[in-house]
Amino acid sequence: MKIVPLIPDNAPFSAEQRAWLNGFLAGVLNRGASVAGDASMESKRSLLIAFGSQSGNAESLAKRLAREATSRGFAARAAGLDSLQPADLIKDKNVLLITSTWGEGDMPDNAVSFWDAINQNGSSPKFDGVNYSVLALGDKNYADTFCLAGKKLDQRLAELGATRVVDRVDCDVDFDDLAKEWSKNAFTIFGASKSSDVSDTSDPSDKAWSKKNPFPAKLIANDTLNAPGSAKDTHHIAFALTGSGLTYEVGDALGVFVQNCPEVVDAVIAAHGFDPNAKVGTKTLREALLTDYEIRSLLGKIPEAGLTLDSFLENLRKLQPRLYSIASSIKAHPDEVHLCVGAVRYTTDGIAHKGVASTFLADRLALGETTGIYFHAANHFRLPTDLTKPVIMVGPGTGIAPFRAFLEEREATQAPGKNWLFFGDQKRATDFLYHDQIIAWVQSGHLTRLDTAFSRDQEEKIYVQTRMLQAASELWQWLEEGAHFYVCGDAKRMAKDVDDALHKVIETQGNKTADEAAAYVAQMKKEKRYARDVY
Repeated sequence: MKIVPLIPDNAPFSAEQRAWLNGFLAGVLNRGASVAGDASMESKRSLLIAFGSQSGNAESLAKRLAREATSRGFAARAAGLDSLQPADLIKDKNVLLITSTWGEGDMPDNAVSFWDAINQNGSSPKFDGVNYSVLALGDKNYADTFCLAGKKLDQRLAELGATRVVDRVDCDVDFDDLAKEWSKNAFTIFGASKSSDVSDTSDPSDKAWSKKNPFPAKLIANDTLNAPGSAKDTHHIAFALTGSGLTYEVGDALGVFVQNCPEVVDAVIAAHGFDPNAKVGTKTLREALLTDYEIRSLLGKIPEAGLTLDSFLENLRKLQPRLYSIASSIKAHPDEVHLCVGAVRYTTDGIAHKGVASTFLADRLALGETTGIYFHAANHFRLPTDLTKPVIMVGPGTGIAPFRAFLEEREATQAPGKNWLFFGDQKRATDFLYHDQIIAWVQSGHLTRLDTAFSRDQEEKIYVQTRMLQAASELWQWLEEGAHFYVCGDAKRMAKDVDDALHKVIETQGNKTADEAAAYVAQMKKEKRYARDVY
């Protein structure tokens, strides 16, 4: 009779992990020689790395970890939750799940259908025998909803009988180190065939230009897009890519390394009584606060008495690069990348605030100066590969950015498909961004239809969703022709209102119930015909 060894209670695993490992070891040893004779099969253990992704971070990470898992002997694959059914998890048994959170604690778009499937009253699947772990991506600036989507999925899988083999890890925007440790633990638990440390979770292209090695791009244009008298301050920003070898696809985002406002840095240093020339690594304190730390939350706070510099710095978050939707096609502007940036400025309790990144680009980065950039793929936000397909774009305000890029791309590729743009802002006379280019597209026929909504030009407020409902009949006709529907801009109100209007159009024009309209929209998402770039 074989004596099966047990994982000791003082081993660095949770009770759930010990139970799973004990069962795994018992099964391996009881199979005896057959297991030893079939090591190659054991080395190819199935591992599903599922992702829920809105901006592409979770997707990119999942694909990198799938490559790493494959190199460690797993039969690994990465898959979006929109391509999976609950039965797929039951079949694969070993599952790593990576998800972001967006909006007010919502699931990312490509995770909604899966989330609904595992929350069906009375018919939710059971995940007995499924071993899983969740990595949740979030942003601590949104404390109330930090990593909420990941927390919900983690809890629900456990409620349905799945075994959590590695505790969930909740990540802030700088997630590389935590993701590396989480994946290392998970691969160990799942029985990786190699004992070497897990490699860096960053993209293999990090050896070239990337987030970890940004390209120093020269600012070559900074033009104000609003006319005098506007309540807004929107800028057309262009960087040169000459000599970088970099390229991008329309729909992608540009990561921009930014700096804090010197006036704000000086005010924070003075408020705490620190020496601006004190050394912080190889930099002075002032230099470090300009480039390395997030300090906007310190404005107006009363400094803690007796706070040391080391303690002060320990409580600061790292200043992160900002992502902007790309507003150009490289086919139309070789060796350039363009952005559409709205400068953020407001006053709260008598204290003036300004957006760190937007005012850095609008006010502080001079023409001819450089800052670090990198490209962030947005595979969920792509033009249809079939150039004959119609395209409907809803992008008020700076949400016009990717659709300027889409229209430039469709023009450069001579795509025969129809193009329809919904654009809105406050006033036509001052806020019609890229007016001349858009009107030229209308006149040439490249832009098949343009609907504008300028909310302050009349007594009643008119928004892009208003125009959608007014054009409901033709909008439904385009959808039935297979049109791809895109939305870019504000997530809290606009994107939700546009989604409601889309459902209403499908209900009224398609003679459908609310449930049938929801199923129609769900099918559009499954077919990658409904995509959102919202923030």
